[in-house]
Amino acid sequence: MTDVTVNSTICDFVHEIHGELKGDKIIIDIESPCEKIQQMSHLEVPMMEILDIKDNYVMVKAQEAKCSSNCLVPCGILNVCRIEAGFLARSLAQRSGPMCIEFK
Repeated sequence: MTDVTVNSTICDFVHEIHGELKGDKIIIDIESPCEKIQQMSHLEVPMMEILDIKDNYVMVKAQEAKCSSNCLVPCGILNVCRIEAGFLARSLAQRSGPMCIEFK
């Protein structure tokens, strides 16, 4: 299981994303105070639909939930999926620490 916290400081929400590979799908559960993200709170993401940015299951679900284009949650979900699918090394992600966008 992979757990990440997405701290969306711009909208003042903290989201907890949990993912686990089951067969050829990654099961994603999200705890979030955001109503839009709550619509995405349980996803069964097909493993082979996380690779592209255009034809991507998570991005389609984010569009359906009317997420803002600057929402970090879809990116967080995709990172969880990539770790669970073995496309991103868990040790590299843990060693790298938090990802962030700094406004200057």
